[in-house]
Amino acid sequence: MTKELLIVGAGGFARETVGAVRAAGGYTLLGFLDDDKALHGTTRGGVEVLGGLDLARQTDARVVVCVGNPRDVTVRRRVVRRLDLPAERYATVVHPSVETGPGCTVGPGSVLLAYAVLTADVTVGAHVAVMPHTVLTHDDAVDDFVTVASGVRLGGGVRVGESAYLGAGALVRQTLTVGAGALVGMGSVVLADVPPGEVWAGNPARCLRGSGRS
Repeated sequence: MTKELLIVGAGGFARETVGAVRAAGGYTLLGFLDDDKALHGTTRGGVEVLGGLDLARQTDARVVVCVGNPRDVTVRRRVVRRLDLPAERYATVVHPSVETGPGCTVGPGSVLLAYAVLTADVTVGAHVAVMPHTVLTHDDAVDDFVTVASGVRLGGGVRVGESAYLGAGALVRQTLTVGAGALVGMGSVVLADVPPGEVWAGNPARCLRGSGRS
C-alpha cells in the first residue's frame, strides 16, 4: 500500500522532485503546498497546488520540503521549523538511479535526484537537497538543510555545515570544511576551508563577501 505525499514548494526543485517520486514509487503524490495564493488551484508540471503550507498539519500524509534559494540559504530550515512536524512525517526521496555505497546514511526529508553518487560512509543529514550528477566521496558529512547543486564533487572527508549552499559544478578538495550558511559559487574550485556565512567563488575560490549569512 502506497503512502500519501505532499511536496512543500512549487518551484523548480519541487517539480524536479516529482520526477524522483514517480520513478522511485511507493508514494501517492497529493500535490504541492505553497503560500503564494496566486498558485492555489493551478497546476505546475501536471501537479496541483492545493493551498498553503499550513495544510500539512491537517493531514497524516508524508511531507518533503522542496524550497531553496542561493540568495536565502536558510529558507528550507525556516520552513521546516515553521511546520514543526515530527521527523517521522518527513519522506526521504531517492531517485532509483542514485548509487549509495556501504555505510552511507540519508536523513529524513532529504531528496537525492538522478545519478547522484554516495561512495562509502557518507552521511547526509535531514532536509538536504542533492541535485543530479553529484558525487559525495568517502567519509563526507553533509549537515541538515544543505543544498548540493548539480555536478558538485566533494573529495573525501569533506564536512559541509548546516544550510550551506554549493553551486553547480563546484569542486571541494578532500578534508576541507564548508561552514554553516556559506555559499560556494557555481564552478568554483575550493582549496581552503570556507568560514561560516561567507560567499566564495572562483578558481581557486576566494572570499567575495564576509560572514553574516548563517
